[in-house]
Amino acid sequence: MNIITIDFETYYDKDFSLSKLTTEEYVRDERFETIGVGVRVNEGETKWFSGAFVETSRFLSSYNWEESYALAHNTLFDAAILSWKFGISPRGWLDTLSMARAIDGIEAGNSLAKLAVRYNLGVKGQEVLSALGKRRADFTPEELARYGEYCKNDVNLTYDLFKILVPHFSKTELRLIDITLRMFAKPILQLNLPMLELHLDEVKTRKEKLLEACMANKDTLMSNDKFAEVLKSIGVDPPTKISPTTDKETWAFAKSDEEFKALADYPDERVQALVAARLGTKSTLEETRTERFIGIAKRGLMPVPLRYYAAHTGRWGGDDKLNLQNIPRKSLLKKAIEPPEGYILINADSSQIEARTVAWLAGQNDLVEAFENGDDVYKIMASAIYNKDIQDITDQERFVGKTTILGAGYGMGAQKFQLQLNVFGVSLEIEECQRIISVYRETYPYIPQLWKDAGRALDAITRLQSVSLGVQPQVIQVVPGGIQLPSGLCITYRDLQIDSDNQYSYATRRGRTKIYGGKVVENFTQGVARCAVGEQMLRISKRYQVALTVHDSVVCVVPKTEQDVALKYVQDCMRWRPKWAETLPLNCEVGYGDNYGEC
Repeated sequence: MNIITIDFETYYDKDFSLSKLTTEEYVRDERFETIGVGVRVNEGETKWFSGAFVETSRFLSSYNWEESYALAHNTLFDAAILSWKFGISPRGWLDTLSMARAIDGIEAGNSLAKLAVRYNLGVKGQEVLSALGKRRADFTPEELARYGEYCKNDVNLTYDLFKILVPHFSKTELRLIDITLRMFAKPILQLNLPMLELHLDEVKTRKEKLLEACMANKDTLMSNDKFAEVLKSIGVDPPTKISPTTDKETWAFAKSDEEFKALADYPDERVQALVAARLGTKSTLEETRTERFIGIAKRGLMPVPLRYYAAHTGRWGGDDKLNLQNIPRKSLLKKAIEPPEGYILINADSSQIEARTVAWLAGQNDLVEAFENGDDVYKIMASAIYNKDIQDITDQERFVGKTTILGAGYGMGAQKFQLQLNVFGVSLEIEECQRIISVYRETYPYIPQLWKDAGRALDAITRLQSVSLGVQPQVIQVVPGGIQLPSGLCITYRDLQIDSDNQYSYATRRGRTKIYGGKVVENFTQGVARCAVGEQMLRISKRYQVALTVHDSVVCVVPKTEQDVALKYVQDCMRWRPKWAETLPLNCEVGYGDNYGEC
C-alpha cells in the first residue's frame, strides 16, 4: 500500500499547547497556526514545507491522498489538522503510537523519543523547544531550516518505526486502527447545546442535594474513618493501602491514591459528589463532562477520541480527556449526542459476551449450549442456587442468578459478591454469598479449572514456554512473554515475577500489580471478546459509518429511510462469528433512536 508519512509543526506557547488543551480544543482554536509540515512518500525523500495556509494547502493537495494511507506518530493530532484544517481525507490512517501500545504494552512509555531509542533508530531532536511562543513569521530562515530538519527526522523515525512494527499486525488490526482514528478525524455526531446547558444547571443543583443527603459535612469529609463509613453506607468498599510510615493497613484517601481517584468515575453520583468534595475539587465528573461537551458543541461536530489498545487486553479506552466508555447509562449526556438531520443511531450491544466467552474457552459445554439455545441462563443459575424449579424463580432470585453468571466467572470471592449485590439494593449475609459462589463453582466446574490452568500459565510465561490454555488452542496460546490472542497480538505482563508466597506480580507505572489465575482468565476473555467485536465492527463499517464503540457495543449512523434494512444488517453482523470462533454462541441486542440515549 502507498504510505505518506506526515508530521505537522504548529504554534504553541505557555498557555496554548497540548499540555493545556485537548487536541480538539487546540486544533479548532483561533490561535492555531501551522509552522510547517514534513512529508515522505514510501521510501522516498522527506520534504519540509513552510508557508502560509493557502500555500501549505496547495503543497499538501499535490499528493495522492485518495490512494494512500496517512502515517504519523500520534495520528489523532496530525489527522485532525489534515482533515479539519485542509479538508484532506486519505484512503486510510496508520499510527505508530497505537501500534507501539499493542506491541510494547501500555506501560512501556511509547513516545517517539523513547521508541527511537528502544529500537535503535536514532535520536529525536529538541528543536521544538526553541519554537516556544514563535509564530511562523518570527522564525529567521536559518531557524526555520533547522526546524525543518528536526521535523524531517521525526518523519523518518516514524516511517522506520512503522516498518519494524507492521509485521506484527494483521490486516484486520490495521483496519481497526484506521476506523478508530476515523471516528475522530471525520466526526459525524452533533451535540444538543440547549439541552447540555440546561443539564449543567441541574447537575450543579443536584450535587449540593446529594452531599446533604449523605450528611457530608466538613467533619465527615476530613475524618478518614467517618468518610469510610459513609462510603460503606452507600455500597462502596473503601480503598486501602499499606502506610509507609506505620507499615500497617490504612485508608487510601489521599489525592495521590489511584484507587481513590478512580472513585471519581464511579457510576453512583453520590460517590462522585463525595470524592469531589473530599478532593476539594469544584465539580463532579458529570459537571466537567457536561462543560466539555458544551465547549465542543460551540466549536462544531463531536469528534470521538478513542485510544486503540488502551488496555493490555486490547480494549478501547477514552482519549483526549473525553472518556465516552463510562458515561452512566441514564445520563442525559447520552441524549445530547445526536446524528445528522435525516439519520438515526443504531446501537448494537453484544449480549453477555464475557460470560459466553469464558464458558466457551473453559469447555463448559452445558452453559455454552444454554446460551446457544437462548435459554434463560440467569434462571438456570438461580434454580441451582435456590434448589427450585425454573418456573418458580422470583425476579429477585433471577437477579442474584444474573449477578452470579456475570460476576463469578473470574474467581470473585464472597465479600466482593456481597458488595456487588449491595450496590443494586440486594442485601445478603456473607455466609449466603459464600454458599452461592460455591454453588456456581460446583455447577460449572470447568470454569474454576480454567482459573487453575491460567495460574499455571503464569509459570510458563516466566519460563518463556509455549503451552495450550483452555479447550480452544486455536484461540489463545501461552507464548514466550505473554498470551497470544486471535488477533496475533499478545497480552503481556511486564517483568512478571513470583515472590516467596507464590504470588505473581508484574510491573506497571503505579508499581507492581498482583496477578493470579482468575485475573488472567478475565484478561484473555476480555481480549478474545474484543477481537470478536472488532471484526464485527469492521463488517458493519462496510455499509454504515461507525461513530462510536463502547466496551462490547458498536454505534453506527444510518439514513432514516434505511432503518429496517440497517437494523437487520447490523444485527446479522453482531451475530456473525469469526472463523476462529465458529462455535462461540454470540448474540446481541440492537436498538435505535434519534439520539444515543434512546438507542
